[in-house]
Amino acid sequence: MPDSLPIPLSSPLTPAQTTAIINLVRRTAKAEILPRFRNLGAGAISAKSGRFDLVTEADEAAESMLLRGLQRMFPHALVVGEEMAAGQDDIRARLAEAELAFIVDPVDGTWNFAHGLPLFGVILSVTRFGTPVFGLLYDPMMDDWIIAEENGPARLSRRMGATRKIHVSEGASAAELSGFVHLYLLPEDKRAEMAARLPGFARTQMLRCSCHEYRMLAQGAMDFTISGTMNPWDHAAGVLICQRAGGVVRMLDGTDYNAGIAQGYVLAAPDEASWQELRDLFAFLTEG
Repeated sequence: MPDSLPIPLSSPLTPAQTTAIINLVRRTAKAEILPRFRNLGAGAISAKSGRFDLVTEADEAAESMLLRGLQRMFPHALVVGEEMAAGQDDIRARLAEAELAFIVDPVDGTWNFAHGLPLFGVILSVTRFGTPVFGLLYDPMMDDWIIAEENGPARLSRRMGATRKIHVSEGASAAELSGFVHLYLLPEDKRAEMAARLPGFARTQMLRCSCHEYRMLAQGAMDFTISGTMNPWDHAAGVLICQRAGGVVRMLDGTDYNAGIAQGYVLAAPDEASWQELRDLFAFLTEG
């Protein structure tokens, strides 16, 4: 990784550890993810909770490689992967109690990946008692990554290029904001009211990939996101990265995000004024 922006000394990881983690993620993508892209055979894709919630051989193989590598590097840490966490009801409580935890989404955007869309990524975060202290959003297709630590700037790095700081967009009124709204992941009794609010924004969409949604937010290409699917592997890294890129990210009730939270809505915005206006617009989600 280029050293033009050194890791702060207060980081939970040393520069050598950070480099080792990045290299592990890149090796995993080359060995287990990219060879399977648009090359999944019969039986290599299966549904979990429904036909839009998929898992593939790439998810399972990549997670296995990542978790083995992280556990070797950090033998005393709690290491959690999306697939291994399925069915473990206590996983959020364990994350909230862990002094050091690694959370991995081996192929974020599995539906896209399984259907041949090159919009997927690898998400890795480090938490301390559930609070994100390191985040990595990796794009296997372009072999580049966005990272941040709890006290350092968010930055984009490329394999053969320089590292540069990134920043969220400028704040604006709701009518000028564009954002990610996961309409069909909301409770059914909230969808119609949310849908009625969407024309009030400049544009809304969803990418079916938290990795790239948070990457776009952190780089200022989009302005906000609201999500009520509180999977820690989807949010912990992106929350920290957007905060370190200058954004405001909190739970809709105003509390700080924590990987141990099981229910609620996380709201990211470019500044405090935008966050407050969006919070008021989305307050209905917590009513009733």
